[in-house]
Amino acid sequence: MSGPYAADRLVALLDAILQRSGSSPEEAAIVAANLVDSDATGHASHGVCQIAVYAKSLELGHLQPNRHARVVRDEAPFLVVDGEVGYGQVIAREATDLAIARAKAGGACVLALRNAHHIGRVGSYGEQCIDAGLIGVFFVNVVSRPLAAPHGGGRPRLGTNPICIAVPATPGHPPFLLDFATSAVAANKCRVAAATGKEVADGLLIDERGAPTRDPGVMFRDPTGAILPFGGHKGYGLALACEILAGALAGGLPALPENLRPGRVVNNALAFLIDPARVSDTENGGWQALTDAVLDHIQDTPPVPGGDGVLVPGGPERRSRALAAERGITLDPDTVRALHDIGGALGLDVPVFLGG
Repeated sequence: MSGPYAADRLVALLDAILQRSGSSPEEAAIVAANLVDSDATGHASHGVCQIAVYAKSLELGHLQPNRHARVVRDEAPFLVVDGEVGYGQVIAREATDLAIARAKAGGACVLALRNAHHIGRVGSYGEQCIDAGLIGVFFVNVVSRPLAAPHGGGRPRLGTNPICIAVPATPGHPPFLLDFATSAVAANKCRVAAATGKEVADGLLIDERGAPTRDPGVMFRDPTGAILPFGGHKGYGLALACEILAGALAGGLPALPENLRPGRVVNNALAFLIDPARVSDTENGGWQALTDAVLDHIQDTPPVPGGDGVLVPGGPERRSRALAAERGITLDPDTVRALHDIGGALGLDVPVFLGG
């Protein structure tokens, strides 16, 4: 691993790379900050490493800089937005802002986001909802090289298809932010393990024949292996729900063979934004007091021997952000190499940006 690097140095380098690759200053700032924050929150699979994917997508014409969320349909409570294959961090942020405005006005919004390039960590859009005092529920599909096998299947057919549920803070607790892929492990973690010669844990991967394996290299050969869904049939069911709700319904672009292009990554999403004040009963202190009671009860659970106690979703990300602010961000060697290659080719002095 390489680093640690100060977050502001990484943001400055990515910002410069993106601007020299054709992005406006505004777009570059949004994408750079989003990628670095993903690393800071402990989700490196959606962080700085993605710049190599974006560079390839730009080269192939699968990613269009300086696009914005285009409203296709606006019939409350429904909002349909097209991303025109622009940077997903910009498109999804703008689409979520539009949905927030409508949920604030009418109590709820059903957002269909289609045709955005990789939107990154879905939790960042959940955080937008939290900041607005709204509940957000996101189902997302991934139209790219299939990585995950359906339960009982021996070949990859699905993306890592994430789900996010965000609930605002209450008087007694910070925000609840549940954000997870439906695959048992992130593809980037397999890449890092393969690059460093390490095996992964049992029960995460199958090889090209469908047999269990701990070799992460199976994901980078032809034919590839596959990542298993988390929790067996349960994770598979959620991944398939994302494919239907986000891909087929919201985006009209499920991850079928005819929709796949080498080097292309497209996300579609179906999201539900709700104003909790429009739903909650005011008796017994309303939803906030009852939520505090639930979380208090759960966190009061005695820990397992030698354990650290019960965590609530969102807590690990807050802890990781605090550590990153204190200690900096560590990147894997492949990502550092990509930064030097891409930045150098664009005429940037990468070591100076990184503080070397």
